[in-house]
Amino acid sequence: AASGCLLLLLLPSLVTASHSPPGCKIRITSKGLDLVKQEGLRFVEQELQNITVSDLHGSEGQFQYNISQVKVTDLQLAYSDLNFQPQQHLVFNISNASISLRFRRQLLYWFFYDIGSINASADGVHIYTVLQLAKDEAGRLKISNMTCNASIARMHAGFSGTLRKVYEFLSTFIVTGMRFLLSQQICPSLEHASLVLLNSLLDTVPVRNYVDEHIGIDYSLLRDPSITTDTLELDFKGMFFPRVREDQELENHAVEPVIKETERMVYVAFSEYFFDSAMHSYFQAGVLTIELQGEKVPKDLEVLLRATFFGTIFMLSPSVDAPLRLVLQVSAPPRCTIKPSGTSVSVSAFLNISLVPPDRPPVQLSSMAMETKLSAKVFLQGKALRVQLDLRRFRIYSKQSALESLALFSLQAPLKTLLQLTIMPIINERTKKGVQIPLPEGMDFTREVVTNHAGFLTVGADLHFSKGLREVIEKYRPVPTATAYSSSQPAEPSLDPSSL
Repeated sequence: AASGCLLLLLLPSLVTASHSPPGCKIRITSKGLDLVKQEGLRFVEQELQNITVSDLHGSEGQFQYNISQVKVTDLQLAYSDLNFQPQQHLVFNISNASISLRFRRQLLYWFFYDIGSINASADGVHIYTVLQLAKDEAGRLKISNMTCNASIARMHAGFSGTLRKVYEFLSTFIVTGMRFLLSQQICPSLEHASLVLLNSLLDTVPVRNYVDEHIGIDYSLLRDPSITTDTLELDFKGMFFPRVREDQELENHAVEPVIKETERMVYVAFSEYFFDSAMHSYFQAGVLTIELQGEKVPKDLEVLLRATFFGTIFMLSPSVDAPLRLVLQVSAPPRCTIKPSGTSVSVSAFLNISLVPPDRPPVQLSSMAMETKLSAKVFLQGKALRVQLDLRRFRIYSKQSALESLALFSLQAPLKTLLQLTIMPIINERTKKGVQIPLPEGMDFTREVVTNHAGFLTVGADLHFSKGLREVIEKYRPVPTATAYSSSQPAEPSLDPSSL
């Protein structure tokens, strides 16, 4: 009984652990699948054109034949569909297709020997393929399994020459054999195209890579894809990490993104956790510090500091004319807040003001606490998610005394101007590069629109292929082994009639 109660108490935590909320989520809609189908169909046509059919030879009475060097000359894949199939599958269906062939003939009938070529066509070709999608051990989307069915309803061969009547009489043996061999090669060709070539394309999706010299990002899938009749959804970890501590995990307490829209080809959602982990990683990396010294300190601000409350402090220092040094250091990881009205970032920092006389230790004049709120404009450019920050609210106060806090009131405006004109450009230059969205190489976004929600934002966009599937796959095609290459080459047929 006690163990049963303990299990009931642990059950909620076990359920929570098994369903970690994603920091980034991608939804591909039926419209996006239609675009993938168009590009995928071209790829399938190219693969089927490279089908290798074994030589066919045999005899019927005094008639002996050898068919070799079979080449696909044309394909007509007029009717095709690519559909989602719950829970983890894509269905690719080709019906009533036709394949035109050309092959070499060697025929011996009694004492008549004939060589040449034959044109043939396979009609009523039906191919039904189911691809199973899953998360692999590295957290990358892969085609984990494939089932395929291929059939040919009719096949015709056109014969010519002095023995045309004999060919037509005996063509049943040749056509039947060719029909069988061709149908047996379609599925292995598509299986190789899917499990090897298309998976090499999926290998180009970034999973865990570096953003810059300070941080990286983990785009590993949290679970297998979720597929309905209209959508495919992928839950990514979407967590940044400092390169000095790559194994660091930041627990996700943010709202899970929920995508409801289906009007665009693709939707990418980012929770507050996505942005919080980036700022937390920069904080852990120790780079959220900006120092201005000497000539880099704006002249107007320096004059103001020397003329106001700080003038008294300057007079007390041993080196009044020494250069100023301003050090702005973030005191805690910034936090992101996403609302339907917009996105903001809250930052707490210290501003330390010192004099730096030559060849002498610095003299600290004051240390002020700062609280700022930045408005964030999130946008997509190519496949890079970028953020443009702007100062919205600003407050400073002294950590030392209420009197000094009162004296700092006159510095609010000039320090805010300092941040806007000097500090914000430095920060925005660092975020200019952005971070890549996990899409395969050769696929880009167009017509992007950003929508804010409570706790997350979505980027809706259409897709286009800047590179064809074939171009990307050829770039990353696995190198075949020498054994596999040699075994795939058809044997050169003999021209000696005795070999028939």
